Amino acid sequence: MKIGFAADHAGYELKTFLIAMVKNRGIEIVDFGTNSTASVDYPDYAHPLAIAVESGAVDCGIAICGTGNGISITLNKHQKIRSALCWNTEIAALARQHNDANICSLPARFISENEAAKIVETFISTAFEGGRHQRRVDKIKN
Repeated sequence: MKIGFAADHAGYELKTFLIAMVKNRGIEIVDFGTNSTASVDYPDYAHPLAIAVESGAVDCGIAICGTGNGISITLNKHQKIRSALCWNTEIAALARQHNDANICSLPARFISENEAAKIVETFISTAFEGGRHQRRVDKIKN
């Protein structure tokens, strides 16, 4: 498995923590930035992550900004992206099971590192259920 990470300045520290956690599990990562807490614009990092997920260069993504909303909105502008804002493990599991989400968006200012780690672990270890949910996912496309 290969996971892409992207964050703005508000998500930088959480991204750094999560990358270390994922690497410790032996999972390959691609870091799309940012690389400091200096103010940046989240779309500059969201778009490269989305392109990598769409192309299959990475299997899924973790995206982080202050609320998780701005980066998720940007990601979801891409046709093959289903970014889900996840603030607990139940939401992360359902995003994968029912929506086949391929990017987990996290609100850095509203969750702890411990909770974020649990969310990411749930997201990457949960499979899409398919079935009636596939029909619904297929209807997302225009």
